[in-house]
Parts: sequence; C-alpha cells; structure tokens
Amino acid sequence: MPCVDTLAINGDGEVHAHTEEITEALPPADALEIQFEGNERFNANLKANRNRLQQENETRDGSFPSPTFHSCIGSGTSTEQFFEQGLGELFSGRIAGIYLSEDIRGSLGFASRIAGAKHIVLLGHSRCDAIKGACDNVELGHLAGMLRKIAPAVDSVVGSIDAALCTSDNEKLDDAAATENEWRRAKAIPERSGVLQEMKAAGEIEVVGGFYEVTNGLGEGLPWSR
Repeated sequence: MPCVDTLAINGDGEVHAHTEEITEALPPADALEIQFEGNERFNANLKANRNRLQQENETRDGSFPSPTFHSCIGSGTSTEQFFEQGLGELFSGRIAGIYLSEDIRGSLGFASRIAGAKHIVLLGHSRCDAIKGACDNVELGHLAGMLRKIAPAVDSVVGSIDAALCTSDNEKLDDAAATENEWRRAKAIPERSGVLQEMKAAGEIEVVGGFYEVTNGLGEGLPWSR
C-alpha cells in the first residue's frame, strides 16, 4: 500500500505538491489508494503535515495531481476536505447533479491528457439536493433544464419502487438515484470524449464512480463499477 509521505515528501517531513515525475510514475491503483488514506485521516480527524504556502509556490507554474474528481456542488461535500488533500494533489470539478457538459468533458480531457491525471472519479453523495429536485420534478428557470439531465437515472430507479414513494422524502430512492446517476456519468465519459476513450483503451486512465456518505464522512464503495 502506498503512503502519501513516500510519494510526495521532500526530506523535511512535509508533504509537497505532486511533481510531474511523481504523477507520471504513479500506477493508477496507487493513485486512488492515496485518496483512501486521506479519507481515513479525515475520519480520524488527522492531517498530513503540509506547508500550504510552500505548496502554493510549488503549484504557481502548473500542477500535476494524480486523480480528477467530478462531483456535486454541495457545500458539505468538498473532495479536498474529506480526502484530506492539499494544493496540487487533486483536480476537482463540481456542478449540481454532476452532469457532463461539453466544458466539463474538455476539462477532464485537459486534466488527463495534458496534466497526466490517472483517475477520473465520478463522486455522488447521499442526501443530494439536486437529486431530490429531480425526484420532485422541480421547474425553476435554468435549474429545470439541469434537473432533466438527471431524470433518466431517477426514472430507471423508480421502476422498482412504489410510485407513491417517489419523492425527495424517500432517502432510499434519493441515494439509489444518485448512485445510478454517477454510474451513468462514469460510463458516458469515455463514450463522449475521443481523447478519454483512447486513454482508457490504452490503460492510461481509469474512470470509476464513488459515493460519499454525508452521515459518517466515508467515501463508501470507492471505486465501484459495472
């Protein structure tokens, strides 16, 4: 099992931002294991020894994180926080409902092809307000259009649930729809991006899904795939 200290330490006891050489040499499985270790520290209320100003200096001219997270905009679901990572240690793209716009796909391509990230993680979370809005068929300006992009995941889940229970008050439905939504996005990423499709076929990146449980701080089921 890799240790963050052995991957990004520089002889002074402090964790440093990942260099291009470190990220390039890091196998995809080890890149994701670092996030598991960070989540363990978060839940134990521990922090790696980081000099934030030093990391800021190290990332001024570019950064080379090993993972890229595409997650929800929720204020209580910051990937940097609950995976206990510092500056230059992960890419993070966030949008309500984590749907895949053209700009998001371009950003993921940049992180992978140009900066060398080894993982794309689609990370949903429990008690997601965007998912609840989709379950309730909320209609409100541009929000309605965004929620319609989540609706297919909700529809695929409600087929096995009593229609009377299909509201945002049903947390089981909400979380099942969130998981289905993340899986669909993870599957769609390489299908909708020629660059990422080539990298995935060559084994240069992995695209996985995960789920963050807000009630206990655990990145459960990370990674999962179908």
